[in-house]
Amino acid sequence: MSEIVLQAKGLKKSFKSPAGPLAVLRRVDLEVRAGESLSIRGSSGSGKTTLLQLLGGLDIPDAGEVRLQLGSRGFVAPHRCLGQGVGFVFQNYQLMAELNAWENVALAAEIAGRGRSEKEAQELLTLVGLGHRIHHMPAQLSGGESQRVAIARALINQPAVILADEPTGNLDETTGQEIMKLLLEVVAQRQAALVLVTHSKEFAERTQRRLLLSGGVLSPA
Repeated sequence: MSEIVLQAKGLKKSFKSPAGPLAVLRRVDLEVRAGESLSIRGSSGSGKTTLLQLLGGLDIPDAGEVRLQLGSRGFVAPHRCLGQGVGFVFQNYQLMAELNAWENVALAAEIAGRGRSEKEAQELLTLVGLGHRIHHMPAQLSGGESQRVAIARALINQPAVILADEPTGNLDETTGQEIMKLLLEVVAQRQAALVLVTHSKEFAERTQRRLLLSGGVLSPA
C-alpha cells in the first residue's frame, strides 16, 4: 500500500450566521495516499470547498488537524508551507489578468521560492496542450484554455497532491469532458494524488475512490 501524503483528523469548521454558529464540518477524517485519485460529492453548501481550503492550508480548522507529507521534513501543517506539496485547480481559474500564460504558471514557482522557471512553465503548458499559447493573456484564452493554464500552474511545484474544486464547473459539457480527461491523465503521469470536488456523478466515478460529504462528515459513496 502506498504511503499517506495528506491526512485530516477530526476536522471541524463553523461560520457565523444571524442565528448563531453554523457548523459546516462536524468531524471529518481523511487519508490520501500517494498517486491515488478520489472524489468528494455533496449538495451545494455541504462544505466541499471549505474542506478543500482546509486540506490545502488556505484556511485553518476550528478543531482537528491537517498534515501534509513533505519528504525529509515529515508531516507539516499545510498552512505553514503554502505553495509546497499541494497544487490547486479552482473553478474560476484564478489567473492573474496582467500576466500571460507562462508567467501565470511560473509565478507559482517563484512564490514557492524556486525561482521563476520559464522553461519549466513552457514545458508544462506544452504538456496540457497550450504550447502554442504561452504568450497569450487570460483575456485571450477560452475557459478551457484558462483551466489548462491553471492545471499547469498546479503542477509546477511537483506537488504530492492536487486539490481540484469543481474544475469543470464553468465549462460547457464538451470542454468539461476534455478537461476532466486531461486532469486525470496528467496527475497520473506526474504521480500526484488527486482530490476532486465535483457535482458530477459521472466525473466522480472516474476516480479510484469516491466519497460523499453530508451533514458535515465524509462517508463512502
